[in-house]
Amino acid sequence: MVQKKDLNWCVYKCMIDGSYWTFWEIQSAIKENVNKFYGEPTISAAIRNLRKHECRLRFGLPLDMNVEVVEKKRISGGKGYKYRLINIEVS
Repeated sequence: MVQKKDLNWCVYKCMIDGSYWTFWEIQSAIKENVNKFYGEPTISAAIRNLRKHECRLRFGLPLDMNVEVVEKKRISGGKGYKYRLINIEVS
């Protein structure tokens, strides 16, 4: 099955490496790779979508809704948060 390269897909592809990402880093990577610009609220919504059943199923994330798949931590000495995918198996 070919996956549609929508914003959820773009955010997932950025975050699959398990590293922490800021909205601005994701924004920049998407702009660089698919030449589309999305604002911070839209990227935030896509990160939230990764927690939903539809995205868990689509991207092979744990389907148990009690298992957190996105972790956030405050940026030390700055504003905002960094996010990363957790509990993922990367093959």
